[in-house]
Amino acid sequence: MKAAIFKGKGQVVVEERPKPTVREQTDAIVRVVLACVCGSDLWFYRGVSDHPVGSVGHEFIGIVEEIGTDVKDIKQGDFVIAPFAYSDGVCANCKAGFQTACIHAGFFGQGAEGDGGQAEFVRVPYADGTLFTVQGKDFSDETLASLLSLTDVMGTGYHAAVSAGVKAGDTVAVVGDGAVGLSGVISAKMLGAERIIVLGSTHEDRHKLAREWGATDIVDARGDEAVKVLMDLTDNVGANAVLECVGSDESYKTAFAIARAGAIVGRVGVPHNAEVDATGTFYRNVGMRGGPAPVRAYMQHLYDAVINGDINTGKVFDLTTSLDDIAEAYAAMDERRAIKTLVKVSEL
Repeated sequence: MKAAIFKGKGQVVVEERPKPTVREQTDAIVRVVLACVCGSDLWFYRGVSDHPVGSVGHEFIGIVEEIGTDVKDIKQGDFVIAPFAYSDGVCANCKAGFQTACIHAGFFGQGAEGDGGQAEFVRVPYADGTLFTVQGKDFSDETLASLLSLTDVMGTGYHAAVSAGVKAGDTVAVVGDGAVGLSGVISAKMLGAERIIVLGSTHEDRHKLAREWGATDIVDARGDEAVKVLMDLTDNVGANAVLECVGSDESYKTAFAIARAGAIVGRVGVPHNAEVDATGTFYRNVGMRGGPAPVRAYMQHLYDAVINGDINTGKVFDLTTSLDDIAEAYAAMDERRAIKTLVKVSEL
């Protein structure tokens, strides 16, 4: 099969790899229809964080081609959405709604052969606990893109909003204008936020989508300047809830600085040398929640919202490539020529 392979900083290529097979009887083999590139993939692509040479990608939807004998709920031929992490669905952490902390959890695309979502086929461990079955297969390209967003980015934005405790009438600040930040905007709107302020955005295409999805204010500044503008907009009080969607030290400092007393920062950006001012947050009673989003826990709710036409999260994909053009998929996001790249792999 063809698979995207990370070779080192700035190098993602397509190579032939053995098609994955069932190893454990709880596995399923999924033929990938659509995949995509994640903002978190750019950390290793840019050489900021380490990643083993090998398969990459953790967001995909597709058709179940083969199952192990112990798989009971997933059937051959099912159209499925795969969360970016696999989980057994039955341990205490899964039952509590934190599937990314499953005692058997793992993440797709960590370099082992056959485990990357940017490929023609993927082996899915714990298929019954991991995969979400889609009813029917007759969908528009627009709806398929929205279903793809549920594998990670929309669920991650929603997790940021839920973790921050967004409620009706709130003023919410979103730090970051990437795909997760934009998904955080639509999530805050879904939860009833009255005012949604996006910080750190300098790209008009992102402004447009943010406003379409519910942003009321755009702050095209970063660092201390962004903090000053946000405080001016909120009469020097700060935001009721803050969504940190980047993971850098600057974005962390901004997020905690603009949180009003008693607010919670919902952080979902993978932290990279990011520190929290323990003393400053202590004296303002500012809290912090979040982490790798348990998107499987939100899947049914967000799936229903897509199917019912309440949200159209597929709009976050503004570039489409084939698997053969995976190098361009990464480069376009790295150079901020694309918000998020959708990768067509096969026909539904």
